[in-house]
Amino acid sequence: MYVDNAHLQAARAEKNKATLADPKGPRMTSGVQNIFEIESGFTQAYERLSFRALGFFVLHVGGLRYGVFEPGATLLANSFDEVGRRISERDSHTCAFASEPDAASIADAVRLAIYVEGPDEDRFFGLSREEFSQLVRSRHLLWAPDGDAAFDDGSYVLQFDVDHQVRLIAFKRTEGLLFDPGSLRDVWMEKSDFYAILQQWYEAFEAEWTLALKIPSTAQMES
Repeated sequence: MYVDNAHLQAARAEKNKATLADPKGPRMTSGVQNIFEIESGFTQAYERLSFRALGFFVLHVGGLRYGVFEPGATLLANSFDEVGRRISERDSHTCAFASEPDAASIADAVRLAIYVEGPDEDRFFGLSREEFSQLVRSRHLLWAPDGDAAFDDGSYVLQFDVDHQVRLIAFKRTEGLLFDPGSLRDVWMEKSDFYAILQQWYEAFEAEWTLALKIPSTAQMES
């Protein structure tokens, strides 16, 4: 879609006034309260796409928040790109154990197989440690952590596409090998609703970032 440059610059100027007047910067929330929400905000935008913005990105699953809820928690490029990838890879987050009724057993398997060293002969839902880890990674079942500092609070969020539904299993790790049972949430929702939330947040963030005053790439290279 073509946008007249003069109108874009005017809109950007107005948006920048609002952004600079509010030290918290733009904030976006998409979803259904107590079921699933994406919440984010940023205080500084960057031209460099590998940075995007400095802010926070958290996921609310079953009424609990997962992620570091602080203004400068992380650069947001990874979080933004990951949502885009999940939208484009709809229906591919699948596995044989996605409908396993015991969410705790899935959480245990992810922690033990991927993040804890152990015997190669250990089995996880009938798979070897290597097979299970490769399945989780290749199907992008693990949404959080997403490779950046957004989930440095020890949060994990898994996504499964199951027929016409999406299942989210979220938990936080403990100091030991496993997870905090009180942090475990297991949510099922309509697939169309889930992906609509992702799309809404993605478009809202991109619009806010487009209008925001940005630190130019040249300045980032010099700093």
